Parts: sequence; C-alpha cells; structure tokens
Amino acid sequence: MNMPNLHQAEAIPAEARAAIDDLLQSGDLFRYTAAADAPVSLLEGEFAEMMGVKYALAVSSCSAALFLSLLALGLPKNARVLIPGFTFAAVPSAVVHAGYLPVLCEVGDNYRIDIKDFAAKLPDVDAVIVSHMRGHTSDMDAIMTLCDAENIPVIEDAAHSLGTLWQGRNIGTIGRVGCFSFQSYKMINAGEGGIMITNEAELVARAIIMSGAYEHNWKKHPVLQDAFARWQNQLPLYNLRLSNLAAAVIRPQLPHLSRRVSDGLRNHDYVAAKLSKSPFIDVPAPLKGETRAPDSIQFNLLNMDDAAIRAFAATADAGGVKVQVFGQSTDNARAFWNWQFLTDLPELPRTRAMLMRACDVRLPVQLTTQELDQVCKVILAALETTTDAQAA
Repeated sequence: MNMPNLHQAEAIPAEARAAIDDLLQSGDLFRYTAAADAPVSLLEGEFAEMMGVKYALAVSSCSAALFLSLLALGLPKNARVLIPGFTFAAVPSAVVHAGYLPVLCEVGDNYRIDIKDFAAKLPDVDAVIVSHMRGHTSDMDAIMTLCDAENIPVIEDAAHSLGTLWQGRNIGTIGRVGCFSFQSYKMINAGEGGIMITNEAELVARAIIMSGAYEHNWKKHPVLQDAFARWQNQLPLYNLRLSNLAAAVIRPQLPHLSRRVSDGLRNHDYVAAKLSKSPFIDVPAPLKGETRAPDSIQFNLLNMDDAAIRAFAATADAGGVKVQVFGQSTDNARAFWNWQFLTDLPELPRTRAMLMRACDVRLPVQLTTQELDQVCKVILAALETTTDAQAA
C-alpha cells in the first residue's frame, strides 16, 4: 500500500461547481459588483450565523484579518502587542505592518501560553493576540480575566482552530475579534483567504472600510449604517478583499465542517494513542474545557539529543512521512529566532527548548485507519532506528 499524501486536502464539494460555472459565465468575480447576494456577502452572513456572532468580514488571508483587526481597535501610535513566542511569522508581521511593536511571551511544553510570563508582561502592552497555534487553545479563562481587569483588548488568531470549543464556546468568539484562515492546510480550503468575526459594529465598520469598501460599497454590508458614516473618507484603504470565486469555493464546505472536525479529532486521537506508547514521545493532552478540532498532530521528543532528533526527522521523511521539528531548521517560520525582521528580538528559553524537540505531522481528515497505521509505523520505526543508534 502506497504512503498517503499528507499534504493533500479533501476534495472540494461538487456543489461548488455550479456556483463557479455561474461566476465564470457572468465574469462577476468582484465582491461589490452585485447590488446584493454576492457570494462573499452570503459567505459572511453564513459564517457569522454558524459562529453565533453578529458580523463577519471575509478578506484575502488570516494575516489580513489580524492586520485589519489591530487597526480597527484604534490603538495608540507605536502600541505594544503581546503575542506568544510560538506562532507563525505572519502574526508578528501583522503587528509590524500595523505600525505596532510585538512583545513576545513564553510558551510551555504543551504549546500553550505560559500564563505567569503572560501576566508579568501584560501591564506594559496595549493589546493581545492569542494564537491558538496548531489548534492548541491556551487557558482562555485566565487570559480573559487578566485582560479584562486591565481593559486590554484580545484578538484571537484562530487560523488553526475553526471548530474548536473552549468551555462550550466557539474559539474566535471569546476575544473582541476572531480571525480564521481558509488556506489549503486548514479545515476550510480556498487556497488562500481569511475571515474576521466580531459583535462590535464600530470595529467591523472600520475594518470593512479599510479592507477596500471604497466610496459607498460599505452600504452592501449588513452593519448599522451609522457606524460607517463617520468613517467615510477618514481611513486608508488597503484593498484586502476576498473574491467571489474564493467564496464560491468556501461556502459549500461550511456544511461539512462538523464532520471534518469529528474525523480530524478521531484521527488525531488514534495516532496519539499509538505514538504515546513510545517512551520517547509525549503528546500533550488537551486542557480541561478544550474540545479540539485538529488536522495535524504535535508531539515532543524525549531523551534525544539534537543530532538524534534531526536523524529521526530525516529517517521518517525517507519513509514517506514529513516530520517538521519546529526548531531544528534555519528557516522555520514558527521559530521565533528566525523573525529577524523584529528589531528587539528577545530570548525565550522555555519556548526555545520546546521548539527544539516539538514535532508536527499533518493528518488530513480524510485519512483512513489503514493510512494512519502506515504513518504510525513509519514514525515509530524511524524513532527506533535513531534511538538505537544514539544508544550505541
């Protein structure tokens, strides 16, 4: 049996074809051409309803959503934004693009924000972005209690967390803004794309105008019109809109989300149980109150030196399973020391130690049990080979 392609997404539902054909016939790919019911507008309404919020704004990427969210908060010039030391480079990049200063806090062995370090740095910042990195939710009760006490706004970077629940609430609805990704390796796949959600009319109105709703195109959004009027011609335009073609690809996938979440969690837990039998692997457990929606698995390697870790990844790769060890390359965009565009890059010893042995393997939700067994077999065999060599 051939090894499964761990980078292949699930097929786009057939229902998308008719919508795409209609768009191709009409040539109407721009979201604001139609007076009403453009695919992007329909997507925003459907997504907001699915998530249980008032407003959604679809844009070109989750990075764009984070950027617009920061600007829409109306932070002071040179504002300091607290972010976790374990996230994708797009997060500090969004902060820099907005003209603000990223402040990094430590992340623990379970890939979640170190609350003690977070609390220590919180008094000196103006906003917070919580990255639910790879779908691992930090303690949102503790984070919101701390931030609410200081009146500090929270943006949730939920790029990896569509379908995840915290204490029964949808991730992305706990902070003032939630941002999601439609990039190909996410639960909903449009190749590229993103969306931000909020319950605040003034905030989303500012974001809508800045996203590229020039002149009076903002009138096509179902937001209180008074929220727009005062911002007409007052905000710069960044043209970060989503196209109707992307929305036509996304909308038919929304009804499949709950099934994908269920399949992804089943696959993750199946692989986790098998890998956890090895004394060299630790798969961090979910926090109490967290219901995950994974399409990948992360685990820490134990009692292995750097050379053995690199040898393990290379051996697994040769066997057909790409294991990304976040800190064991010179260019990984999730290793904070590679964010050389930051002028005051701090040292985070706890986060660095975790990243040097934290592994990442994609588990597309459509994999069968037999394919999951193959993945586990390759990983465990590579582990046995390299640890035997290390012992020798």
